[in-house]
Amino acid sequence: MDAFLQQVWVARWALLDGAWLTVQISVVSILAGTIFGVLVGLALTYGPRALRWPARLYVDFIRGTPVLVLVLAAFYVLSVIGIQLTAVQAGIFALAVFCSSHVGEIVRGALQAIPPGQTEAAKSLGLTFRQTIRLVLLPQALRQILPSWVNTGTEMVKASTLLSVIGVTELLLATKEVISRNYMSLQFYLLAAAIYFVVNFAIERLGKALGRRAALR
Repeated sequence: MDAFLQQVWVARWALLDGAWLTVQISVVSILAGTIFGVLVGLALTYGPRALRWPARLYVDFIRGTPVLVLVLAAFYVLSVIGIQLTAVQAGIFALAVFCSSHVGEIVRGALQAIPPGQTEAAKSLGLTFRQTIRLVLLPQALRQILPSWVNTGTEMVKASTLLSVIGVTELLLATKEVISRNYMSLQFYLLAAAIYFVVNFAIERLGKALGRRAALR
């Protein structure tokens, strides 16, 4: 135990840097994916056919594609067509795209579950379409969106481990590099698992806090 603690202390900065990068990648990809996913969900629900069909194709294609393939495509394929991204930028882009497809489907399902009478009531009050979406529909849909959104957020944290294949020194790759020096595989992988649990637990608590606020409205 003393030897393990000593190795943790020696590798503390490498592990902290990896954990911090994991948090940054996860937060940015979740936020970007959520924003774009809401737009995709609105397009699926209320968009004209010319917009709805491409949105449906996008969601089905991305959801059916493994995250690893998206990561490799963002890093290698985009560079071939002249879009130069760093490994971190490519990883965030791939995760955000994957997140947006799931959020889009979540938002679509939540909006379609709202009784049509809510929209009709908003129209009778003279609300515009944008006001109806912002003031009437999205607040109601939020209660149904949050549980699934939390699950998607935790999946993004776990999917961030795949960025190690393109050289992003997030927590998993940092842990592997530490293990290559001290050969304490079990101990350090358990430590990494504990850190991932803390990050996902924080996302879960955030989702529950937002859910309580949404329930009060």
